[in-house]
Formats: sequence, structure tokens, C-alpha cells
Amino acid sequence: MAKFDPALYVREVRTEVAKVTWPSRKETLITTGLVLAMSALAAVFFLVVDQLIALAMRGLFGIG
Repeated sequence: MAKFDPALYVREVRTEVAKVTWPSRKETLITTGLVLAMSALAAVFFLVVDQLIALAMRGLFGIG
């Protein structure tokens, strides 16, 4: 079994982190806005679908 070398590990981590392309502030804000908008859209969609299913169940079974 190979011996763990913490110094080598830290050097390798730094090398990998240097390869990462970090998004700009503008890109981060745009992406965050899109995620929030899509989440809101999905929430409204599922609210409408839920209400339609509830309406159908009330009509079909007369409960609720």
C-alpha cells in the first residue's frame, strides 16, 4: 500500500484548482437569476397542475 504524502496531496490540489475557470460576477448573477426564474416557473406549473388534479378529483368523487 502506498504511503500518503500530505505535501504531495496539497500540491496536486493546488494544481487542479489552478485549472478551474471561475465564472465572473456577471455570469454568476445571470445564472442565479435564471435558476430563480426557472424555479418560480416550475412552482407555478406544479401549482396549476395540482389545482387541476384537485378539481378533477372533486368532480369525479365529490370530495374535498
